Amino acid sequence: MIPVQVVGLGMSPADLTSKARQIIEAAQVLVGGKRLLKYFPNHPARKIPLGKDPQKTLKELPSLAASQRVVVLASGDPNFYGVGPLVVEALGAERVVLYPNVTAVQAACARLKIAWQDAAVVSLHGRAWEPLKEALKEGGKLIIYTDPQHPPEAIARFLLARGHGQMRLCVCEDLGQDTERVSWLSAAEAQTREFSPLNLVVAWPDSTGEEGIVSEDEAPASGAQVFPALHLGLPEEALAHQQGLITKVEVRAVVLAKLQLGPGQVLWDVGAGCGSVGLEASLLLGGGRIFAVEQDPQRAAQIKANREKYRVANLEVVLGQAPKCLAGLPTPERVFVGGGGRILAKVLKEVIKRLDSKGRVVLTATLLKSLETARQVLGRAGWQVEVVQLQVSRARPLGDSEYLQALNPVWVVTAMPPGGKP
Repeated sequence: MIPVQVVGLGMSPADLTSKARQIIEAAQVLVGGKRLLKYFPNHPARKIPLGKDPQKTLKELPSLAASQRVVVLASGDPNFYGVGPLVVEALGAERVVLYPNVTAVQAACARLKIAWQDAAVVSLHGRAWEPLKEALKEGGKLIIYTDPQHPPEAIARFLLARGHGQMRLCVCEDLGQDTERVSWLSAAEAQTREFSPLNLVVAWPDSTGEEGIVSEDEAPASGAQVFPALHLGLPEEALAHQQGLITKVEVRAVVLAKLQLGPGQVLWDVGAGCGSVGLEASLLLGGGRIFAVEQDPQRAAQIKANREKYRVANLEVVLGQAPKCLAGLPTPERVFVGGGGRILAKVLKEVIKRLDSKGRVVLTATLLKSLETARQVLGRAGWQVEVVQLQVSRARPLGDSEYLQALNPVWVVTAMPPGGKP
């Protein structure tokens, strides 16, 4: 029998040594997960994927290795939460040769510039939540292998539900790939995100003060991207925008409260400007979708830049003139109108036609004409209309003290269809 070679690829074939690469090239049979086999599309060997029942597939190895050179591909180190022990169990240690490589744990900690010898490594892959429960009792740094049943967003919800919401999470996606991303998030922020299936979570209490952890404004090693954390109440300077064309943070808070957003809803953000309302709304929609409608190409580009900066996957930018461009959008449950000007009446009439009976629309107005237009159009349709005026003043330095500088007053109009309930 020819010994079966088990080769760890590291994060990708780029991590292979020349010896390991030669072993793979000489293989007559390649065994491994579908993702790993795809790295060798032109290899002439017979390819056998390891499915949901790897032990069953590995039972074929003795007969295959009787006359053929068999190589089993593994990610990282085959003996670290990998396929190595299963191959040894199927064949016997004397018939297996293992070639370790860089693990996801090592790669992640290298990106973050932190030591990992003192971390608790937890694998939820194919397991229940028990390993994480036990590790949380010890405190300190955690490095968590995930699977489709335990993605980062589910881990965040698990932490929040058990009183560990103070922990900071770093989600490392697609390590070693061209699409590699490293995102810093609170548990509250991570619970509504979606991540690449290929990920690893690093978590630790926010108060650890660990030396070597990069800040949110620093770039990690190897060209990975660090994304700042999206949160409610982003200051205006945190977003790319044209001077003055942004919903102020205080107004944004009231608008989001009046929208009464819920999981899975579709939100239209019409006249989106820089997208500030839609971006923060993504934290409250839990798998819903946001369509940021903007007619100005420069402002639409700013929305896209802000979306990428904060990595909001469920916000789509619609460049076009409302209400015409609204026709092809999915029916909304919520609508925010932050602009409109001379076409405000037409926009509201389209919203009235499309919004369902349980929906609601919120708009902001700084001009008396816009306020009156909204009240007339919505009132004639028989909608329930609420008007709130916001007057915000901000403290500014003056001499050795401060004074209050008033911002323009803003009307926030909230409306629901006849018979609609909050």
